[in-house]
Amino acid sequence: MHMIETRDGTHLFAKVWGEGRPVVLIHGWPLSADSWDPISHALAEAGFKAIAYDRRGFGRSSQPSGGYDYDTFADDLAAVMQQHCGGEDAALVGFSMGGGEIARYLSRHQGKGVSRVALISAVVPYMLQSENNPDGVPQEAFDEMTKGMLADRAHFFTGFFKEFYGVGWLEHPVSNEILMQSWLAAMQAGLRPTLAAAKAFATTDFRPDLSSFTMPTLIIHGTSDKTVPIDPTGREMARRVPHAELVEYPGEAHGIFATQTERLTRDLLAFLDGNPVVTQEQLDFTTAQAIAMQPL
Repeated sequence: MHMIETRDGTHLFAKVWGEGRPVVLIHGWPLSADSWDPISHALAEAGFKAIAYDRRGFGRSSQPSGGYDYDTFADDLAAVMQQHCGGEDAALVGFSMGGGEIARYLSRHQGKGVSRVALISAVVPYMLQSENNPDGVPQEAFDEMTKGMLADRAHFFTGFFKEFYGVGWLEHPVSNEILMQSWLAAMQAGLRPTLAAAKAFATTDFRPDLSSFTMPTLIIHGTSDKTVPIDPTGREMARRVPHAELVEYPGEAHGIFATQTERLTRDLLAFLDGNPVVTQEQLDFTTAQAIAMQPL
């Protein structure tokens, strides 16, 4: 077990699998590093060093009273990189609120030690609806989340994860066991950290950080994501960072690390190796060509 002590004395749990070029994986709210396990394993098998850690307040990390702001989160990421990247430039992969850590790290730490970044269903550049961000999520939606967690956190997350993974009456893209695993991860986190982290990703404006995205950048987002809608986030990010590559997953909800594990792994490996990421349209075209070439 790897424990990292940050500059304010908080201890962060991390797991490091494989040898090779380092890839730091930052989990989403309200989960833990375990959500990356299938992809971390695949990265290790492909010759990378996969480093996944529990955000402060979540998983097996400490649950301090404070420090649930993106400046501190970025400093925590710096501590993880310093301890586990061995001075080698790393790729950063952030899911959901983990994309915020990347944005703030790049600006606050001048992109030190970062070779490339991938943003998966990420909250950047700005989630909250405002006059200059009309496509954002209304404050009332976040207020309802807070109200639900304070009233009955266990019940709130039962419903939350169904939308998170796109589970409905007819659609069931993940197993009941995945839903339970995610619920247990949410229960492992502290209530205070859970509330404070939600406030951070809901209200932090990362638009001033975007000029620091100078390295190769991949954006992957589901078009049916109701947890972090694609228009004010993935698509807006692609518009503001012209060199970034946006890959949309048609019809996918938020938790694509579980609903599209195979494709996400393939896309990340291609990106990490400096190869083009194949879009759904290209996949469909290739499939259609293969069918057309089959003998009658």
